[in-house]
Amino acid sequence: MSSMVITSGGGKKVNAEYRGFTIETDQSVKNGGEASAPEPFTLFLASIGTCAGIYVYSFCEQRGIPSENIRLVQHHFKKDDGRGIGKITIDIEVPPDFPEKYYDALVKSANLCAVKKHIQDAPEFEVMTRVRQS
Repeated sequence: MSSMVITSGGGKKVNAEYRGFTIETDQSVKNGGEASAPEPFTLFLASIGTCAGIYVYSFCEQRGIPSENIRLVQHHFKKDDGRGIGKITIDIEVPPDFPEKYYDALVKSANLCAVKKHIQDAPEFEVMTRVRQS
């Protein structure tokens, strides 16, 4: 088991402390925050693209392929009823001189993303209230 500690940062700010890092979030001004940090849902979406990215960039690094001109563009499509995200696509944009023989391998690499796998095979969630021990 690993644990992440979530604390209030004041106002609409909420922080997560994990493995020596503090991940700060806030809400948009429209939602009562100061927009001083990404909203939690934005971080969720970013975790998908950045996870795919690490696999794509690692694939290139392992083969000595320059990756500085490669970028991933993630698109979010709303559900038909307009509530929530119904589809996410990721375009891996490569420069013209990128070896075409690796196109499919880049897609396979991006699909190794652990965040995506956890969404597709969702964990069980359990939320409860406990008295904090001093």
